[in-house]
Amino acid sequence: MTQGAQREAVRVRETVGARAGGRLDLLVAQLCELSRTQAATLIATECVHVNGIVERASYRTAARDVIDIVIPPPPGRDIVPEAIPLVVAYEDDALLVVDKPAGMVVHPAPGNWSGTLVNALLGRGGELATGGGDERPGLVHRLDKETSGLLVVAKTELAHRKLSAALAARTIRRRYAALAWGHLAQEETRVDAPLARDPRDRQRMAIVPGGKAARTTFVRVARFDSVDLLRAHLHTGRTHQIRVHLASLGHPVVGDDTYGGGGGRRLAGLPPRRHFLHAAWLTLPHPITGEIIELRSPLPADLRASLLAVARLPALADHPDPLAALGFFHTNATDS
Repeated sequence: MTQGAQREAVRVRETVGARAGGRLDLLVAQLCELSRTQAATLIATECVHVNGIVERASYRTAARDVIDIVIPPPPGRDIVPEAIPLVVAYEDDALLVVDKPAGMVVHPAPGNWSGTLVNALLGRGGELATGGGDERPGLVHRLDKETSGLLVVAKTELAHRKLSAALAARTIRRRYAALAWGHLAQEETRVDAPLARDPRDRQRMAIVPGGKAARTTFVRVARFDSVDLLRAHLHTGRTHQIRVHLASLGHPVVGDDTYGGGGGRRLAGLPPRRHFLHAAWLTLPHPITGEIIELRSPLPADLRASLLAVARLPALADHPDPLAALGFFHTNATDS
């Protein structure tokens, strides 16, 4: 929390609908992206009401039930500005686009109160929008810890509102370079499957009926012996979306220990804990001028080495941008 910022409770109201029949604690966990234990605690402390009444965690929900949830604000904690170098891909008075390295957490949370992108942003000084919340000043979207690449930050409240609206309207286009094990059945594959916390493991996401809508387009850029190089276009921006959708196809991201792609790491030339997913290409309307900004991020050294290891194309090593050499930035209307 930045110094002096005020925290507010989060309020959620949902009609059960098609999710009827399940336990109340499981539904609260799903709706709020909490663990079952955290959901049960909210219920026990009367922060959850069903049709205006406090029910037990084991209560079986009905389709017409209206669930009201109040999540109290967490205890205050200051976010300390830190002098952490950042690679800036674009900056003006309204917005900033950072090229985030792998291994950096985007915003502070339990277990990661320092060393995050937000700590680094505060350490740079200057204005940041507060619309992202106390621990997420300026953030318009996020990247997973081990995912590298382009990330948008708003400096002003107007820029944050405009960029958030553009993200919702899908006029901000985010395309990722991904290596997937095996070979997809088609040159272009669309996955439209809802995502939520995995009810069996709250650290993972999963395809869950009734979860948040999620859609990704995958286009094969190159096919190698054991992997496909893909251009992944996010139509929505759910946590772990690309990783879960590829795993659901039976072709997990290379190096992704969480979703089944960690085997064969040596074959792919990847360091420990790193997965091959990079936010390489971003186009967005400027929040003030409306001008279309196009930004590209070259593969970081570790992913470049991995791509060369699996491609086995000597000429690729001499090219300044292997993604460009393979046609990654050549797109068409079908994956726009």
